[in-house]
Amino acid sequence: MINVAVNGYGTIGKRVADAIIKQPDMKLVGVAKTSPNYEAFIAHRRGIRIYVPQQSIKKFEESGIPVAGTVEDLIKTSDIVVDTTPNGVGAQYKPIYLQLQRNAIFQGGEKAEVADISFSALCNYNEALGKKYIRVVSCNTTALLRTICTVNKVSKVEKVRATIVRRAADQKEVKKGPINSLVPDPATVPSHHAKDVNSVIRNLDIATMAVIAPTTLMHMHFINITLKDKVEKKDILSVLENTPRIVLISSKYDAEATAELVEVARDLKRDRNDIPEVMIFSDSIYVKDDEVMLMYAVHQESIVVPENIDAIRASMKLMSAEDSMRITNESLGILKGYLI
Repeated sequence: MINVAVNGYGTIGKRVADAIIKQPDMKLVGVAKTSPNYEAFIAHRRGIRIYVPQQSIKKFEESGIPVAGTVEDLIKTSDIVVDTTPNGVGAQYKPIYLQLQRNAIFQGGEKAEVADISFSALCNYNEALGKKYIRVVSCNTTALLRTICTVNKVSKVEKVRATIVRRAADQKEVKKGPINSLVPDPATVPSHHAKDVNSVIRNLDIATMAVIAPTTLMHMHFINITLKDKVEKKDILSVLENTPRIVLISSKYDAEATAELVEVARDLKRDRNDIPEVMIFSDSIYVKDDEVMLMYAVHQESIVVPENIDAIRASMKLMSAEDSMRITNESLGILKGYLI
């Protein structure tokens, strides 16, 4: 049983913590919080041990939330830390992980240099085996890599061109925008997503463009892939349909808008209405000779959760990629094939 700490209990951290609890080979030893907000109250009510920075102890105690110790105490109780702190903060914690000789998983908001390897389970699990510091790439990059590495099973991917429509904020982030604008992110090519993909697939010819849209629900990707060989649509459909962590959305559902997909998740009684799978619109799949085009939706709050679980096992050299992904998928109810 691996003792796992989660440093940061926000949008990603609380989802990763819940996923850890569901794993048969992991134990959640506690989470770190900096402020006694509603997430901390709920974690306490659920019996999760809460650790805080030294300067925050009094604030938590005055709020009625018992403190199990400091963040350093939490790290010491663990075999490995999943760092889900805000962008750039993980790099500040790395010296502590080094000092205490603990493995750590970082998130895509950190620079690639913070870790020994950038990680996508479907693409490079075996390369990450035994790495002390692993960086799970961002939500958008995770979706790109899942799709690229899956299509690559049919024929070698030679070139990728993608446009990303990014959500402006997560649903709880009330102080972010834009409210009534589309914002290039940035107006130069490539956006950082291409560079992030290349941190996993180093020699891939990829260019990306991105724009921020006034929505909070999901991202959307529009992707054009050039393959080494001529392929048929049925082969692309088959590999997408048979790869876990990818689901197909059929037009017969009459649910293609991102808001409708959230409603589908509610009706399916998904935890927090999450859909960690890449949601590919099956009618969007276009194949001609060596060219593949498609579009898909990305639920930014949950897509990286299974990758974090697999990254823990890879870092600790617990099992093969196939076994890890199978256990993760089964424990989290992750699908393949058609969503409904």
